[in-house]
Amino acid sequence: MNFFNLDIKKIAVIIGFIVIPLLTINMQRNSEGGGILQPFVWMSGLFQMGYSSFSSGVRGTTAMYLDLIGIKKTNQDLLKENAELRAQLGSMTELQLENERLNELLAFKQKTNMELLAAKVIGKDLLPDHNTITINRGSQHGLKKSMAALTVAGAVGYVFRVQDFTSQILLLTDRYSAIDAIVQRSRARGIIEGFSKEACRMRYLRRSDDVKTGDLIVTSGLDNIFPKGFPIGTVTEVNRSEYGVTQDVEIAPFINSTNMEEIFIVLNSHSEDFSPPEPDSSAENDTVTSAASGEKK
Repeated sequence: MNFFNLDIKKIAVIIGFIVIPLLTINMQRNSEGGGILQPFVWMSGLFQMGYSSFSSGVRGTTAMYLDLIGIKKTNQDLLKENAELRAQLGSMTELQLENERLNELLAFKQKTNMELLAAKVIGKDLLPDHNTITINRGSQHGLKKSMAALTVAGAVGYVFRVQDFTSQILLLTDRYSAIDAIVQRSRARGIIEGFSKEACRMRYLRRSDDVKTGDLIVTSGLDNIFPKGFPIGTVTEVNRSEYGVTQDVEIAPFINSTNMEEIFIVLNSHSEDFSPPEPDSSAENDTVTSAASGEKK
């Protein structure tokens, strides 16, 4: 019989028959100073110590890995909670801003008897030479062409296109816009035309008209669009030609079309003259918005 033809199980059985008796003899002679298998026992002890150290290392590494997984999950939970809190804070901020706009609306309502309809801005013209916005109110809400558009702080423009549920507003900064206006201090009259997204010009003022930088420009009420006395902006530059009969005046409007969110449409002004106090410098720089509830005011 060839030894190498034995399978592993047979070899293990043979080794077992040899080792077990030797271990028994070794245990019996252990008290006499050592057995014949003492070297094997010593090697076994080393193996057990190594295995114990290895097992401890594996357990420690496993525990560390599990701790890292736990820390990662905790971190993810904290990040999620932080995102939720930030979202809640953002919502609270929006509610606070809306509440401030509602307070402005109430204060404005107490100053005027005009019939106003609040509307939300739902679209803006992206063309560089046009300044128009789209609102969520149309003919079904009582809107008609040439109705004035206002905010709490100033004139916005007027309705130039009406659909059933939406309308387009031509802003006073559009180059095709024309609004009859006066200098509040001197009562000099001219026409406000759009110049850029941030500026207008007051045209057709006589060269002798008294206009100064810082003057408040208000609507004249003579164009049958805007109520009289509603603020438009302030004079930033006066240009008088040496030989001409007119002067051009550059105006910084109070409205900010970039950040505008809500506006009022004047359904009926009841021929009211509106004469607000002259805005201070801080009001001129603030973003102009007012609340839109979708109801007639």
